[in-house]
Amino acid sequence: MKRYIALVDCDSFFVSCEQAENPDLLGKPVCVLSNNGGCVVSRSKEAKQVGVKMGEPYFLAKKAYPDVIYIYGDLQKYSKFSKKIMSCLKNFSSDVEQYSIDEAFIDITGTKKLYKKNYVEIAKMIREKIFEETQIPVSIGLSVSKTLAKLASDKAKDTGGLYVIGSAKINKILKETDIDDVWGIGKKLQIFFKRWGIYKCIGIINSSDEWLKKNLGIVAVRMKHELMGEVVSPVSNEVKFPKSIQNTSALKSFTTDKTILKQELSKHIHKSCVKIRKNGGTASIIGMMLRTKDFQVFYRKRQLDYPTNFEIEVSNNVMSMLDEIYQEGIIYRSTGVMLENIVYSDSRQQSFFEDEKLVKNRNLAKAIDKIEDKFGSNTIRIGY
Repeated sequence: MKRYIALVDCDSFFVSCEQAENPDLLGKPVCVLSNNGGCVVSRSKEAKQVGVKMGEPYFLAKKAYPDVIYIYGDLQKYSKFSKKIMSCLKNFSSDVEQYSIDEAFIDITGTKKLYKKNYVEIAKMIREKIFEETQIPVSIGLSVSKTLAKLASDKAKDTGGLYVIGSAKINKILKETDIDDVWGIGKKLQIFFKRWGIYKCIGIINSSDEWLKKNLGIVAVRMKHELMGEVVSPVSNEVKFPKSIQNTSALKSFTTDKTILKQELSKHIHKSCVKIRKNGGTASIIGMMLRTKDFQVFYRKRQLDYPTNFEIEVSNNVMSMLDEIYQEGIIYRSTGVMLENIVYSDSRQQSFFEDEKLVKNRNLAKAIDKIEDKFGSNTIRIGY
């Protein structure tokens, strides 16, 4: 059965969230900076027009484009908008696969009878509904496989927000499309294909399955058939939780101050623990990192006796590792915390002596989460 898959991609997502919250920013050159203010991570179309580049360091952008409005990023705010958008999509179809914070695949096959509209009209309706509920503009690519829907969504940015690659249009599109523009083709694959004279996607289609499998493996064969309009990778609404979480950031200014390092590490610890608790996970390996001004990295990792998601336990271990690697007089530029070997079940074995402590910690963590749900993030901070 032919599938009809759309890739919904939010336009300049971080900037759009700021504009949705503050309409005075609409129509103005706006850039969102990384959470440490290091570089530009999202630009309004007006900021693009004046010349601000993605990833440009803030100190250079501010000097070159002083009239642009620069805003420090707020990932928690953007996550809330993302959840609203995903919720909106699930009202149209149960088959929604979130690809990133601002992108999702949605399989709308069979919804024509429900909405009494064709698939293009349904895609337009999804776009209008998301904007109505969130004030976030989105571009939608519609096609018959995820790879083609992704390709269509890239083209939708320049064609009014919606682009369709129907079955009859596939060969024409693939003859025009560079292999560099295809989802999943990285630098190594580009070099390989070009070495064999394959510069356009049609060249992949014209290659035999046997040749692709022999030289590149089964992944390349699947890519070929996705480009042909076959659903090799169906839209999956299965939630996949991460096996590890990493929170790192550059310091606002270089420092030798151990107290500042502790403050930054505490922020990472809290953010990481809240995230895995929401998914019902616990981590049994904790890591921490310091990077010096000269980009030298100091790293420690510790295996716990039993898994945890509680800030105080994580903090005790991280601060202990900090004591091991911190050196007075060394200038540091960034910090990081890693939680690894995360499991999402309560099937681990507990010792008799740990049970009471674990119950207390779990209850305290729940209390922290309830308070933050009611009064906002970072209402409570764990000391060190």
